Amino acid sequence: MNLLSHRIFTSVSALPENWDDLAAGNIFLTKRYLRVLELSAPENMTCFFIGVFDGDTLAGVAVSQFLELSDVGSFGVRDNCFKTKIRNFVFRRYASHVLILGNNMLTGPNTFRFSKSISQKSGFIALDGAVKQISKSLSGKGLKVHLTIWKDFKVEIPKDAIIPDVEKYFKFSTQPNMVLDIRDHWKTEEDYVSDLSKKYRDQYKRARKKNDGIEKRQLTLDEIKGSNDKIYDLYLTVARNAPFNTFWLAKNHFVTLKEELGDDFLFYGYFLDGALIGFDTLIKNGTSMDTYFLGYDENCQRDKMLYLNMLYNMIGYSISKGFKKVIFARTALEIKSAVGAKPVNLYGYIRHQNGLINSWMPKLFPYFEPEMIWKERHPFKDEEQPASSPAAVS
Repeated sequence: MNLLSHRIFTSVSALPENWDDLAAGNIFLTKRYLRVLELSAPENMTCFFIGVFDGDTLAGVAVSQFLELSDVGSFGVRDNCFKTKIRNFVFRRYASHVLILGNNMLTGPNTFRFSKSISQKSGFIALDGAVKQISKSLSGKGLKVHLTIWKDFKVEIPKDAIIPDVEKYFKFSTQPNMVLDIRDHWKTEEDYVSDLSKKYRDQYKRARKKNDGIEKRQLTLDEIKGSNDKIYDLYLTVARNAPFNTFWLAKNHFVTLKEELGDDFLFYGYFLDGALIGFDTLIKNGTSMDTYFLGYDENCQRDKMLYLNMLYNMIGYSISKGFKKVIFARTALEIKSAVGAKPVNLYGYIRHQNGLINSWMPKLFPYFEPEMIWKERHPFKDEEQPASSPAAVS
C-alpha cells in the first residue's frame, strides 16, 4: 500500500487546477460549491479543503469543517425543557469545538472522492493525517478540538478499508436520509399520483386544493437579492423550530449559491396576495435532485399545507426533468415518508479528545441524540401495507 500525502487548503483559488476532475461526480465537492462555503459559510464554521496526493498526482478530494458551537446563540428553542438546558450546558463546556470530516450543512456521502488508482484504506490514512494536522493547527490558535467526527457513510466501513484508530471512535447512526427513487415509468407528476393508494391520492388532492391562491415562481438572482431580508426571516422561522441547531446560515448564502451555481441552484418563492410567504430550494447533483433549505410563514404553512405542497412540487419537477432520485435529507421523516421517500441509514464515527469522556460515549451519545421514533408510511398501491396502517398526513 502506497503512503499518500495530503495538503490542506482554505481558499478555492489555491486548489489544484484538476480538482474538479475528481470532484465532478458530486457537485458538493466541486470548486464552485466550495466557493459558496468560502464566501458564505456560517459565522461559527471554518472550512478546509483537503487534497490527497500520490506523489505529485491528485488522487483524492475532501471537505472538513470546524464548528464553534459556543458561538451559536441557541441550539434550538422548540424543546425548552430541563434536559435540553443540561444538554446545551454540557455541549458548550465539553463539546463546543467540533472538527468534522464532511459537510455539516448537507446529508449524505458528500465528504470525499478518491481516484480508482488508490485504495480506500490508504485514502483514509491520508485524510486522518489531514484531520490531525487541522486539529493541531487549531490548538495552536487556542481552539482545542473536543469532538472529531467522520460523517455520513452510506454503509458501515468494511474492515479492509478502516479509518485509523477506529477502535477509539464510537460508531453512530442518527436520523436516516430520506430518498425518493423515481420510477422509470414516471414521466409526469400525474404518473406519480396514479401510483399512490387512494388514501394518499386523497391527501395529494386535499393539499393541492388548500394551495389555491398560492403563486409559485422561480426567482432570479436579482429577485433573491431584492427579497433577501424576507427570505432570511422565513428561513429562521423554520430553523428556530428545530430541536437542535449547530449553525445559522449566513444572510448572503442563497445569493451566493445562485451566483456560483447558476441554473444548478433553483430558488422557488411562494406568494399570497403578492407577498412572499415561503420558499424552497433545490440543487442539481448529477442524476439526483438534492432538496436544500426552505422557509415559510408558520400561519400560511398550516392554512395552506405549504410544506406538503413544496414536497409534491419538488417531486413533480424532478420527474419532469428526468432525475433518478430526490434526496430529501433528514428531519420531518413521516411526512417525507408519506410522499414516498424511503429511509437510508447513514453511519458516522465520533470520538472525544478526553479519554474518560470518550470511554462513556456509547452511553452519552444516545442521551444527547435520542432515537427518533416515527412510523414509516407506505403510500404506493403496490407496496405491502402493514396490518395497522397509520392515517395519512394532514
